[in-house]
Amino acid sequence: MIQSMTGYGKSVLQLPTKKISIELKSLNSKNLDVNARMPSMYRAKELDIRKLLAKHLVRGKVDFSLYVEITGEDTSSKINKTVVKEYIKQLKDVVDGDDVELLKMAVRLPDAVTTERDDIDEEEWLKIAEGINEAISKIVNYRKDEGAILKQDFTDRITTLKELLNQVIAMDPERIEGVRARLEKGIADIKEKVDENRFEQELVYYIEKFDITEEKVRLDNHLDYFIKTLNSDDSNGKKLGFISQEIGREINTIGSKSNHAPMQKLVVQMKDELEKIKEQLLNVL
Repeated sequence: MIQSMTGYGKSVLQLPTKKISIELKSLNSKNLDVNARMPSMYRAKELDIRKLLAKHLVRGKVDFSLYVEITGEDTSSKINKTVVKEYIKQLKDVVDGDDVELLKMAVRLPDAVTTERDDIDEEEWLKIAEGINEAISKIVNYRKDEGAILKQDFTDRITTLKELLNQVIAMDPERIEGVRARLEKGIADIKEKVDENRFEQELVYYIEKFDITEEKVRLDNHLDYFIKTLNSDDSNGKKLGFISQEIGREINTIGSKSNHAPMQKLVVQMKDELEKIKEQLLNVL
């Protein structure tokens, strides 16, 4: 089943002294590109987080965010009382003001508040890891839902290509007959006598140059293979992209060989459908 690279997942943990929110957003990208935002105390686990994301998300531009909201008495920020008192003393020498206003000014100055970096508690980390897995599960489900929409769109467009190919196949005998008629008329117009056997040999050679039998067969096979890959268990956008290139190659060859305006109109419609498929494939995992 194909997956989109577009997705979103979120989980929220309530720990004894803090609330932790984990968010994952992803967009399409050729490779995995992870942008991780988190408080400095959790940076030691960043490599583990990246490995976990790579395992489950595989590809895409991924934004990982971990937010912490202190809800209890525990805090890593402490007021440096000695520094604040010294700031207030100096401010009193400069301006007149009550102590509350001077305190507001003092705590904004450098070193008034210090941050103590604590090591991550392993029990806390295990709970955070569970939250990350929950967010990953949600973003994967989101990707699958988006993938189901893409799959239906691809199926509809491949069906349209099949219908256009059938019209090309039905039209081909008329096209070949038209090529033959134009050649015979051309010879008649110049009013020259020709060796009938030699003319027939040259005619066969010329018509073979415009023969699209192999292209029709290969294109039909490529369309079937696209649907088979689309219905496989794995999501493989790169493989579908390669198949679409082969489809385009056969369509282009049919267009260059057709030498028949009605068939070329069908080829233009086929190219239009294929371009829409290629555009959507950029978002498939």
